[in-house]
Amino acid sequence: MRLIYIFHSGFLIEAEGFAILIDYYKDTGVAPREGYVHQTLLGKPGRLYVLSSHAHPDHFNKEILQWREEKEDMQYLFSRDILRARKAGEEDAVYLMKGEEYTDEYLSVKALGSTDIGISFLIRAEGKTIFHAGDLNNWHWKDESNPEEIAVAERDYLKELELLADTTDHLDVALFPVDPRLGTDFARGAEQLIDRIPVDLFAPMHFGENYDKLKPFYIYAQSKGVAVMELTEKAQSINI
Repeated sequence: MRLIYIFHSGFLIEAEGFAILIDYYKDTGVAPREGYVHQTLLGKPGRLYVLSSHAHPDHFNKEILQWREEKEDMQYLFSRDILRARKAGEEDAVYLMKGEEYTDEYLSVKALGSTDIGISFLIRAEGKTIFHAGDLNNWHWKDESNPEEIAVAERDYLKELELLADTTDHLDVALFPVDPRLGTDFARGAEQLIDRIPVDLFAPMHFGENYDKLKPFYIYAQSKGVAVMELTEKAQSINI
């Protein structure tokens, strides 16, 4: 099984006979239809699962629905808020709400909560447990928020973190926001995750092009015995 970074919160998991693309909105190339997804993935045999955690434009691109014209064996799994936002139709996807689960012969996908709109994904496939947070995070802006706002963000996040811990006692892979725009303590949510649940491999997301600003979190994660996917470019990959 291989994990490939696409961009922002977009990741691809390639396995035997299938692949899982999560929160795609831009390919790895410069031009719109240039990069790993368009030039390699869509031409590969096997089933392609396309998961979208919510309707924000940096997590969902309607272009993905056109891929059915290029590839036959596809399964779309979307958060129900995408349907409510009328960005896709009833027949376009299997829609999930928090607590619901999709299962077939290749994988299971359980919808967990978020501290923004939509859901997060707990994926089990080929004996691995993989968590994609969507926009779940401790979204406090310590340098801008007042103490009450920070306390509310902390409470809401820790509640969802406990739900995740109640659902699984270990993550082979955690795909989680580490967003330097949050300022001081920008990695607080990610640190709280790995302090609460054993994680083998952590891959950061939701940081745009700010690769160089992630080093403090890498040092923290490694001090806790967590391997990190130290991202430096799009299309970077690692074996799980």
